[in-house]
This record gives sequence, structure tokens and C-alpha cells, in this order.
Amino acid sequence: MTTNADRAQVLERALRARVQGDRAAAEQLYTDDVKAWAPSLSTSSRAELLAELDRRDDAFSDLELDVTPLDVGGGFACAEWTVTMTHSGPFTTADGTIEATGRRVTVHGVTIAEFEHDRICSLRQYWDEFAFAEQLGLVRPGTDA
Repeated sequence: MTTNADRAQVLERALRARVQGDRAAAEQLYTDDVKAWAPSLSTSSRAELLAELDRRDDAFSDLELDVTPLDVGGGFACAEWTVTMTHSGPFTTADGTIEATGRRVTVHGVTIAEFEHDRICSLRQYWDEFAFAEQLGLVRPGTDA
């Protein structure tokens, strides 16, 4: 049986693999039928999740990840995280492409992972999309557009 500490370590490795674009590590951390949801993706298999990882662009560089695992019981792990990065390349949104601003942005979020043995079988991520857009200058502070 995997311990809470073991699950937290696997989740942290998965978060770091995502930020660093480490496909080989990611392949080992998820079940074949992993379900994943985040504001920017929804997948229903490891192949789909890895394809999302492969589609990484160069919109952000100098990524720094800080992870705080939370004590959770059962077959789950949870972590709060902060990613700080520089907007250094074109960033494509549903409304078009935003050219590099050079701005340093910080995103705070949380990830909840469910485990099957020692691999992640379900993953949900939440972060403040509005604060992210505000830091990029896509919305003005105190407005909703």
C-alpha cells in the first residue's frame, strides 16, 4: 500500500514533469486510463495527457515551481503550488495570439490526484485564470473584461 507521503511525492514529481516538459517521467506516473481536468485541458487517457505535454509552446520561460503537499488520506494526494514564469513568446488564446510582454507572472493553484496503487488515475487542477490574465495585461484590475 502506498503511503500519504509516497502519493504526495508522486504528485510533486508529476507537477515538476509538467512544468519541465519531462515526458519520460510523466509516462511513469499515470495510469493508461488517467482522467485529467484543468481550466486549459480535459483528457481521458495517458496518451491524451502526454499529447498535451508534447504541445508545450515557448510562450513562457524561466519557470519556477514551488509545491506544498497537503496531508490527505485515502487514495488521494493534494498539493498547493505556485508557478512563476516569464511571458517570453507568443501565447495563443481563443481570442488570438498575444505577443511576448516580458512580464513575470505568478500563478497559484491546487492539484488533487487520485491514485490506483502507485500511479495517478485521476487529476484535477484549479487556478485563478482571471489573476493570470490580469498579470498579462489582458484585463484591467477591478474589471471583468
